Amino acid sequence: MKALKIAATVLLAYVGIVVAFESFLGLVQPQAGSTIVITTTGEDGESQDRVVTPMETDGHLYVSANHWPRSWYKRALRNPQVHVTRGGEKQPYVAVPVTGAEHDRVQAEHPHGFAFRLVTGFPPRYFLRLDPR
Repeated sequence: MKALKIAATVLLAYVGIVVAFESFLGLVQPQAGSTIVITTTGEDGESQDRVVTPMETDGHLYVSANHWPRSWYKRALRNPQVHVTRGGEKQPYVAVPVTGAEHDRVQAEHPHGFAFRLVTGFPPRYFLRLDPR
């Protein structure tokens, strides 16, 4: 019984760390290095910005949903007409869901380390290819 209590405590502490880390990132949206801002529009017509890290593979621009909170990604799936602000310039793009061999190739070229996956709670990773309009 004592081992069960210890395991439950460790699990709750881990979940707390993941929630705290994800909440912090969601609130702060740190912009560093080569980050870009993707602007998505919801069904209500409201636009929302999210800071993401761009990836380039085979001459294409990609972004990924790497965290459990991913409302920006869901909005991009429902309305793929997005805007990307990069280097202070805002441009229109079409967000295309990436699956199959393309997903595997982008994942292999841009992997996340174990430590990152640990603090984010091992969320599934989804990619969008951003095609210029």
